[in-house]
Amino acid sequence: MPLDSQTTTPWIQPTGGALGADVHGVDLLRDIDRATYEVLADAWAKHLVLRFSGQKLSDDDLMRFSRNWGELDRTPVGTAGQKVNGVAANAVEWIAVISNVKVEGKPIGGLGAYESVWHTDMSYNPLPPRASLLYALECPPSGGDTGFCNMELAYESLPADLKKAIQGKTCTHDSSRNSAGELRRGAKETTDPRETPGAHHPLVRKHPVTGRSALFLGRRVGAYIQGLPVEESETLLNALWAHASQPQFAWYQRWRMGDLMMWDNRNVMHRRDSFDDTARRLMHRTQIVGEPVLAG
Repeated sequence: MPLDSQTTTPWIQPTGGALGADVHGVDLLRDIDRATYEVLADAWAKHLVLRFSGQKLSDDDLMRFSRNWGELDRTPVGTAGQKVNGVAANAVEWIAVISNVKVEGKPIGGLGAYESVWHTDMSYNPLPPRASLLYALECPPSGGDTGFCNMELAYESLPADLKKAIQGKTCTHDSSRNSAGELRRGAKETTDPRETPGAHHPLVRKHPVTGRSALFLGRRVGAYIQGLPVEESETLLNALWAHASQPQFAWYQRWRMGDLMMWDNRNVMHRRDSFDDTARRLMHRTQIVGEPVLAG
């Protein structure tokens, strides 16, 4: 055990919402020991989203804590930090900068100040990240809240006819657009969802650790259920999204500087409210390499 490792037992406080819990008594500047890891892993499996408040982390600290949960995943195209962002030189490949801040007229990060719709991080990849960790360096006085959606509850409460309709079916997860619906650099716009680029994943996903099943929708734009006529696919997807995006499955994080949010990208979707673009918002994000998506 490292000499500076965590030695106190964390206190886990559920949010009281559909998911999420606060973690008290953990200083992430210090290594966590095995007992602390097990408490956090159990809480994460149970609550899906964990919040660590009042942290003061460098990029190295963020990466070190993130590695407790697996191998770091590389940042998506266009979100890697540059030296001007204050990102550590050794972290550029692993730290995504989410920000509306501009330096000399150029954005230092991605996603600006506008709304980000419900989505799963990088679900357009064959192996989507298993976890995402987002750390707040600067926060606007209002707006920019992040919503999290419990896709296990969404699946459990799905009407029987919809459960039957999606049994064994797979869906295309669009790789041509980001979570704000913007066309990625170099991507071509398609009007036929059957031609949408991106990975194909089962609509019902089995969690590899807990064994629980969850809806795995990823993102709405460009989605297509394999093998169905386009109109039938659109109708079914609209019904699934209308169900999953109901408020009772969601909980919202109101950001404060020093908050670190960690969520299970396998059974949680998230979104972001827009905010005043004249206010500064600066977040650094890591992601953990995923595993094959298991049909639920």
